[in-house]
Amino acid sequence: MAEVIPFAIPMENDKTLLVWELSCGPTAEALHVSPTKHSLFIVFSQFGLLYSVRVFPNAAVAGPGFYAIIKFYSARDAQKAQKACNQKQLFQNSPVKVHLSTTHKAVQHQTRALNSSQCQELANYYFGFNGWSKRIVKLQELSDLEESENENIGEPLQKQSLKFFCAVEVVLPFYDCRSPGVGIAEEPLDTLEEGTLSFLMKRKTVQKLAIQKAVSDAFQKLLIVALESGKIAVEYRPCEDLTDARMEEPHDLIQVNHSSWKQYDQAEEECLSNVSFEEEELRLPQVD
Repeated sequence: MAEVIPFAIPMENDKTLLVWELSCGPTAEALHVSPTKHSLFIVFSQFGLLYSVRVFPNAAVAGPGFYAIIKFYSARDAQKAQKACNQKQLFQNSPVKVHLSTTHKAVQHQTRALNSSQCQELANYYFGFNGWSKRIVKLQELSDLEESENENIGEPLQKQSLKFFCAVEVVLPFYDCRSPGVGIAEEPLDTLEEGTLSFLMKRKTVQKLAIQKAVSDAFQKLLIVALESGKIAVEYRPCEDLTDARMEEPHDLIQVNHSSWKQYDQAEEECLSNVSFEEEELRLPQVD
């Protein structure tokens, strides 16, 4: 059976593992050190790409020790890891318990897009570093300058902001697929900064953010289809079709569509929001 993997933060129960009865050993316990996330990452990344690894101390009533929450991008990989690691010692002297999350299935989670680096990490894992590419189609500055009158002083006040629009295209040549994406980034600017080094650095930062948003937007239109044979297919769907597509069973033949850039020429708003993550999460190497 094929599995559909979107470029979205994994929130489903079948992609989340709960690991408990973690101990830190006598030396680490004496130093009050928790089990390293690195050790958990080494063990569970053998089964598939991880989104995050988080470790927490047990509640006081549960006694000393730790538990962990591990998120996979693939439900199939999470299930393999659960079966292989449950009741095994792994990196400690006592066995650990590994179960799939049992959060009530009636709870609905809002789909949140991966950021640009995470999208590229996921693409590298399933398509290979040479299996996809991105190119900037358009990078346009939309910075504006507004003037208003100061009623108390009678001098003009200038309100300026740096604003960039970016259009990119993610290309998967092996699948003959091209996915367009757009992004807009804006940052308020003090008029005193104009022409300074701070201005130039902020301008570069806003440009980069617009590009990152556009790349993330392009990936949101793609669905990875992992077949049981180990082969990978890809499906392109416009944003409005993604929600329904993730609920459907994939077809035997994957239809890849193309989109025109004309619909993006007048784009003025960025619908994607930045996603913040807990500091405890272990991040995999980022790809710029």
